[in-house]
Parts: sequence; structure tokens; C-alpha cells
Amino acid sequence: MAEPASLFILAGEASGDRIGAALLEELRARRALDISGVGGEEMTEQGLVSLFPMRDLSVMGFADVVRRLPLLLWRLRQVTRTILRTRPDCVVLIDSQVFSQTIAYRLRKAGYTGRIVLYVAPSVWAYRPERARTIAPLYDEVLAVLPFEPKAMADLGGPETVYVGHPALDRFPFRPENPASGPLMLLPGSRTGELRRHLPLMRAVAEALAGTVAVEGFVIPTPRALHETVAAMAGDWSVPVTIVSDATGRADALRRCIAAFAVSGTATLELALAGVPHAITYVAESWQVKTYRKSGTTPWIGLPNILAAREVAPELIFAGEAEPERAIAVMRTLVSDASVREAQRAAFQDIRSLMQNGAPEAPRLDPVDRIAALLD
Repeated sequence: MAEPASLFILAGEASGDRIGAALLEELRARRALDISGVGGEEMTEQGLVSLFPMRDLSVMGFADVVRRLPLLLWRLRQVTRTILRTRPDCVVLIDSQVFSQTIAYRLRKAGYTGRIVLYVAPSVWAYRPERARTIAPLYDEVLAVLPFEPKAMADLGGPETVYVGHPALDRFPFRPENPASGPLMLLPGSRTGELRRHLPLMRAVAEALAGTVAVEGFVIPTPRALHETVAAMAGDWSVPVTIVSDATGRADALRRCIAAFAVSGTATLELALAGVPHAITYVAESWQVKTYRKSGTTPWIGLPNILAAREVAPELIFAGEAEPERAIAVMRTLVSDASVREAQRAAFQDIRSLMQNGAPEAPRLDPVDRIAALLD
């Protein structure tokens, strides 16, 4: 019997954990595999014993990084030493761009010549394009989850990049229709800092829309590890809110909800692929907004809008402090006007088609095939 291949895999947040779990499930069905690395609940279910809790890597913004810098540096050393000691056949780093890049840099500096793959490309097409050349010597291959990224990376002199689709395509079927009424879904993010910044804004929206005829309650999907935290933070809201942490509850919320109010990130792409009308928000530190406005290359931050090359879902970006009145006005229009929701749905159908097939110059490939080839 052939020796198991060895794989080190790392994810730093919930979206990466889902991607890693899907990859591990398919790889384990094909061959014997020794797995090590860092992940959350879903990767643990696929046989990973995490080196440390994934939440140690979940930080947002400069203030969070400074506050947790000693822990992050410790985890960097721990991961690097483990890979150099065990010499796996392949290292897969999922998103968590700064942490992943630092690991790859330290490994290459230490003379590591093994395969290193980055799963989820950095947004070099949107911000600081010079990063593409910086990471070119670090990764053997980048697996992109957006169809235009391989061309963008090639144009900017980055590492070899292929489009592999997004796991959300399989996990989130497109809704057959927009409900006329239903709960409003609130997606405040999966990092502690994001919850702290966005739950007060979402509370204001929920309390303002509680009497709206089309809104039948409020639901917050969250990872199981954050269920108690979110429940405690939403415990004093003046309106009842349902918190779901299981796949069945999330699927039901996606099917029934009239609309969603979501923090920018993977969740907004998942909503678009499921055909759920939504608005996008982000409460950033002031310096982040100023830096992006100076160096950003796209006028949008929401993935559905970037893919559509226009603002399909309204964006509400705040520097420092949120402005609840703006958010309430946008969400009130979204839940009250069926034509606005239908226009989003039509645009989301086009986005889903593009994601399913890939771009002409970068057709969709199988990520499991790419990693399996590197393990042989």
C-alpha cells in the first residue's frame, strides 16, 4: 500500500475553514492523507487536529493586530517550525493574506523548497498591485476564486494563477424566486473585531425595521464557535433575533429571507450566488478608508459589485463610526420595493453564470486536481 501523502493546510477564518474542509473531503476520498495544520470546526470534521485554535488568527484592522501582535508572532513561529520539521509534500495556505505571506516568506528564507500553494488570491487587482511581484517567488501556484484574477495576476507579474471556482457555487443553490416577505438576515462578520464594530449598526437597522410589513423577524447566521458570543452581544436588543449556527438553519434562512444586510467579504458573494438581495456595509478604521481611497483601483469593495462592474448591491462604507440613518434608509427601500430586489436577482444570475464557467482566458479548473497533482 502506498505511503500517505502529507499535507499541511492552514485557514485563519470561517470562510477559509469552509474552503479547506471541502478540499480535504475530496482529497481524502481519493487517497490516503496525513493532515496537519490550523483550521476550525469544519476542517476538524475532516480529520484535522489543529495546532492551535483558528480564532487566534482572526483579527481585523490595525488596532486588533497591535493588540494581539505577541500572540500572532508566536503562532507564526509555531507554524514555520512545524512545517520545517515535518517537511510535508505540500503546504496549502488559505486566504489570511498577511499571515500566509509571512509564513511563505519565512519558509523560503529558511531554504524550504517544498510546494507552497495559496488558495484565494490576494486582491492585487484592487489594492497595491505591486504585491503581485512580491509574492511571485513565494508560491508555486495560486488558486483563485474569482474568474478575472488569473489574467490580473499575470498582467501584474505575479505567480502562476488558475481559476478554480468558489465552494459557494455548490453550497448555495440559486433561489427559485424572491419571497414577498420573510426574515431579514444580518451578517456581522466572523471576527471578534467585526462583531464589535457591526452589531450595533445592525441592531439599529433591526429596531428601525421591526414594524415593516414585509420583515418577519431577524436572523443572524454565525459559526458555532461564536454562537454564545453573538447571543450575548444581541441579548439586550429590543427586537427578538434568531441566531443559527448549523448548516440547516443557514440554508433555511437563505431560502426564506426577504433580504440581507452583510459585512463586505465572502458572505456577500454567497448571498449573490444564492440570489438573495442585500446591501453591503463595512465600518473601517479611518486610516483604512483613506488608504483605500488613495491606493484602490476599483470604486467598489463588495465582490458582487466588482464582478458585475457596477453597483448592484448598495454599499455603505463608514470611516470610524457608522451612520445608522443611512443604513436604515437603504434597507427600508430594499425590503419595501420588490422591483429593487428583482433587479438585484437578475444581476446575480449573470454573476453566477460567470462564476460557474470562468472567463474565456481562465476556464474553471478543479482545485482538488491541482493539489492532488502536487502531492504525487
